[in-house]
Amino acid sequence: MDKEKAYNTLFDSSERANMVSATPLAARMRPRRLDEFIGQRHFLGPDKLLTRMLEADRLSSLIFYGPPGVGKTSLAQVIANSSRARFHSLSAPAATVKDVRQVIADARDRLAGSATRTVLFIDEIHRFNRAQQDVLLDDVEAGVLILIGATTENPFFSVNSPLISRSTVFRFEPLSHADILQLLTTAIDDAERGLGRFNVEADERSLKYLAVMSDGDARKALTALEIAVLSQAARGPGQGSDLDQDKTVIKFNLEVAKQSIQQKTIDYDGTGDTHYDLASALQKSMRGSDPDATVYWLARMLAGGEDTRFVARRIAICAAEDVGNADPMATVLAAAAVQISEFVGLPEAQLALAQAALYVACAPKSNASASAIWQAMSDAKQQPTQRVPKHLKDSHYAAAKKAGFGADYKYPHNFKDGFVPQEYLPAGVKKRYYAPKGSGHENDIQRYLQKLQTLIQNSKPVEDGSID
Repeated sequence: MDKEKAYNTLFDSSERANMVSATPLAARMRPRRLDEFIGQRHFLGPDKLLTRMLEADRLSSLIFYGPPGVGKTSLAQVIANSSRARFHSLSAPAATVKDVRQVIADARDRLAGSATRTVLFIDEIHRFNRAQQDVLLDDVEAGVLILIGATTENPFFSVNSPLISRSTVFRFEPLSHADILQLLTTAIDDAERGLGRFNVEADERSLKYLAVMSDGDARKALTALEIAVLSQAARGPGQGSDLDQDKTVIKFNLEVAKQSIQQKTIDYDGTGDTHYDLASALQKSMRGSDPDATVYWLARMLAGGEDTRFVARRIAICAAEDVGNADPMATVLAAAAVQISEFVGLPEAQLALAQAALYVACAPKSNASASAIWQAMSDAKQQPTQRVPKHLKDSHYAAAKKAGFGADYKYPHNFKDGFVPQEYLPAGVKKRYYAPKGSGHENDIQRYLQKLQTLIQNSKPVEDGSID
């Protein structure tokens, strides 16, 4: 019997070893305790909100929101290890409403029978539809279930508002270069879970290269390191057999690092936060007259695969809204960029887009024309509807002439300077919508309007200049 038990123990140990050997380095190096967790110091650390919640064992439902590879799942597992609650994990793409209801039923029984609470971790919670999310509401609110949802998409758009209101949202940031370097160094030295059983010599430049190219993604950096080490170890004495005993020096240099990680991928979601944040940064840089920032954000959008038509529209909008009549050529160039980018496509389209964006950034600024239409639209929608003055109405049909429409209209070209004072606004609207700011071409417009205002003030009764 003892021999059978020993055999089974050995067999189980062998199975575990096989499972561990197949587990990627990034998964093996997940933190086990809160003090091993790296990054997210804005809500983790002494006196930070989440730390206080864990120390007091008063965990509420949480939503973890951020890019891949920054520790959302790892932190959920750390919480599970440090909490006295029972932990369940579901992946939203694979889970069903039945699965969720089963976890909830077990949680109720557990709470009633032993006063033990249940933590349910749902990865990619944004993949749950509204009905699936609604199943969680009552039990989350009642405290039967502590929900930890992880998502790469903005939860304020992808998660039900009632569920958001019952949870605390923590936004995860990409890991810093220093954080990535710390993870890589720890993985190299850790003989139990990392690569410490190998004799790895890594120079600082190679590790910094991985930190930069991983772009804040710990999983990507650790995967590249593992590929570099294992691929070289497999070429050593014994062709990779008995690697634990093989102490041949494995040099991890810059050339090996470059061969072990794919080309840097641009963090860009064409429909999510990154899309709108970069578009906002581009437009605000053009509005703020910073050509260097303008071309950088433009490059980020194009490198991320943004639709050139979307970029061209943003440039055209900025030209009309923020430059306006201060330099009308900005709108002309923006319109040309729209057509050219549509006609030639990338990569050449970047030239026309850059030219137009930089012109807008460097042009004098005035939003006077934009303010004019915004105010006029507001009045048109909210104020009483005003009739067209009789002298401005169309008079090109017989019934109109009989009604006297257009009879008192004065044709400006019949008068000196091509101008004659007369009312164009309806009687119920006495407002100045367009106020040129005096920058760029609007300086000329402002002087011209002032000249007309002087003519109005000095005007005397004029002979009828009406025209059919």
